[in-house]
Amino acid sequence: MAEVEIVQLLVSPVHRFSGRPADGPSEGLGDELVRSVRVRAGLGLVGDRYFGRPAHRDASVTVMAAEGLPRDIAPAVGLRHTRRNILLRGVDIDALVGRTVVLDSGGGAVTLSLNRPARPCAWLDVTVGPGAQRALRGRGGVRCTPLSDGVLTVGGATFRVLGESPTASA
Repeated sequence: MAEVEIVQLLVSPVHRFSGRPADGPSEGLGDELVRSVRVRAGLGLVGDRYFGRPAHRDASVTVMAAEGLPRDIAPAVGLRHTRRNILLRGVDIDALVGRTVVLDSGGGAVTLSLNRPARPCAWLDVTVGPGAQRALRGRGGVRCTPLSDGVLTVGGATFRVLGESPTASA
């Protein structure tokens, strides 16, 4: 088990990246960064654009490591720019594809199946800055399926990879 930090949470009711990146993203509906979010097993984040969508059930939540953000390109880069849902500090989430993890910030442990890498797209060169797509290759986060219900909150949390001994570090 490891201590991590949930740095940011993003819940977006609309898909903002459609069309061509040169046209820019569509407007959001208010502040998409939230302090806490309810997670539902097999469905995703309550209120998010991918919640309960059959085509996105194995990828309804995307987790990203803060350490992988291209701060040399945009020092203030965060989830608003990358469109991922959960930004964690303290774990190399990209190295855990194919594993199952438990994240607990005190509102009920959330178990996530880390299914596949979230490949960076050309939009990142627009929303973050030129070179961001290339900088995020292999560090774009992981598309996940929530396997349990719970609530995640910004701040300290515990992180455990299932199948590892409780004293092993992520």
